[in-house]
Amino acid sequence: MKSQKTYKTPPTTMTPASSADCLDEKTLTNIHQWLSDDYDQETRDFIRASLDREPQLLADAFFTSLTFGTGGLRGIVGVGTNRMNGYTVRAATQGLAHYIHKQSHSERPSVIIAYDSRLSSRYFAEEAAKVLAANQIHVYLFEELRPTPLLSFGCRYLRCTAGIMITASHNPPEYNGYKVYWADGGQIVSPHDSGIISEINSIASPREVKAVPSLASPYIHLIDKQLDESYLAAMHTLQHYPAINRSEGKKLKIAYTSLHGTGITLLPRLLKKWGFSNIHLVDEQCQPDGTFPTTSSPNPEDPLAMELGKKLLLQKQCDLLLATDPDADRVGVGVLHQGEAVLLNGNQIAVLCLEHICQAMLKQNCLPKDAAFIKTIGTTELFQAICDRYRVPCFNVLTGFKYIGAIIHRWEYLNEPYQFIFGGEESYGYLLGSHARDKDALISSALICEVALQAKLQGKTLVDFLHALYAREGIYQEKLMSLNFGNSKAGKEAMEQMMLKLRSSPPRSILSIPVETIEDYLHSSRYSVQSGKTEAITLPVSDVIILRLSDQTKIMIRPSGTEPKMKLYCGTVLKEYTNIHEGIKSCQHHCESILDAVKTLLSYPMPD
Repeated sequence: MKSQKTYKTPPTTMTPASSADCLDEKTLTNIHQWLSDDYDQETRDFIRASLDREPQLLADAFFTSLTFGTGGLRGIVGVGTNRMNGYTVRAATQGLAHYIHKQSHSERPSVIIAYDSRLSSRYFAEEAAKVLAANQIHVYLFEELRPTPLLSFGCRYLRCTAGIMITASHNPPEYNGYKVYWADGGQIVSPHDSGIISEINSIASPREVKAVPSLASPYIHLIDKQLDESYLAAMHTLQHYPAINRSEGKKLKIAYTSLHGTGITLLPRLLKKWGFSNIHLVDEQCQPDGTFPTTSSPNPEDPLAMELGKKLLLQKQCDLLLATDPDADRVGVGVLHQGEAVLLNGNQIAVLCLEHICQAMLKQNCLPKDAAFIKTIGTTELFQAICDRYRVPCFNVLTGFKYIGAIIHRWEYLNEPYQFIFGGEESYGYLLGSHARDKDALISSALICEVALQAKLQGKTLVDFLHALYAREGIYQEKLMSLNFGNSKAGKEAMEQMMLKLRSSPPRSILSIPVETIEDYLHSSRYSVQSGKTEAITLPVSDVIILRLSDQTKIMIRPSGTEPKMKLYCGTVLKEYTNIHEGIKSCQHHCESILDAVKTLLSYPMPD
């Protein structure tokens, strides 16, 4: 893959929206700095042309600077302080280099860098490598695109000080991102996140950034395919039924799409090593391509992205469809059930994996006494119910897999009496084992195949397994609603106002169902409406509100940390029912009605 940078060319004619009035003082200051400082001529010409032809483009690109969210830096690729480009990547890397030198006591600090299939990913990876090399930090740079979980694994395996993954995960093609990992292989959390961003913010000019002229530096080392083999060998030990997988795995018929991303580099090999050799590729989507030509959004959560996979599932009469996102840290699943292609959601995948793990380990008498499981606060409460059933502890963390990684790290290094087994989140991210410290669609896909094989050997499907869980624990259903905002100053301000309104005037009921508890993670408080008492929440501070209703419905409202969206989650449970299909429909209708009511409460869409 060739290095490249991509800029969005401004229109050649004036538009009605063209007016410098849209540029406030801070935006103009940022623009002036880029015009007067040590930025290249192409970039400065682009800014001047945009000032004349489409100043709104600059208003969105310069009104603020990219900041670290739940996934590090992420934004549209282009010119500006609020954009992903060579300057923001180099500045972020220089800040990281400063922080590494302040924190690391190693005589040989090192950083591993990987990248996905996006158009600018290789370019950004090389620019980051050049900055680190100039700061006398050794770099291990993958020769070819590779998945995020391999980056996390490699950071631990090579004992690096930190890691950088260039990816925008499942975002549309105009986006890219920059995720930072620490020595344990997990995404940075406090205090490293604030320390690194402080160093980045202290860089006021490109002149403060060092960079070697090329990759031909003694500090830059290219990673060959040996790390792939080490990862595959580590994954091989995580099977629960290795003999059955090896002897019967070929009976499971699998359709797979990498959605134009990195999963194709490793997942088929991993599945075959486990015994799952009957794999049919969605050819149109298994070539890495950062334009994502077959889908507007390479997101396994999006049913439209799964259409080609469903078509192959039905055409080949496969048992299972697997779809990994571009950096292969999340996986979507489809099932051939009663002749139809049924897509499972992230919560359903999580509980099927959890039930399989607990059941298998208990059956084989190998469930550790200190076994523990982790979920995010937005994940289905059926996860908790299954843990209760098997009498194993379940820990809740904030949304964002980095918090699961941080708990694993704490247990390992502080000798706390817990052993991590499995963790999951509703947004299609899971981790089995502690080889990595981020969600891993590769090992998760292999695990899902193992569950599906066990179902097939019993003449059942994953949907049958799911319904059996509902029969035992009650019907749990969840719905997600995303309120979309522009990646702009106006969009950011609108989200802030909505959260402010919710905090200042929280509802006492939703659809006449009383609110029993209000959890505000920004203020670390849990308020009981009935008793009037407030208790502390011990999780890190985050802009999240959870409302718990008297009928056990859970509502979570939070701005996305990586996208210009407000995310609304609703989960409900039905313990008594006569027909499982009617019960599921009833729960889904209830969630939809609740989310519509919350949307109205927040006054969305934005007022003109």
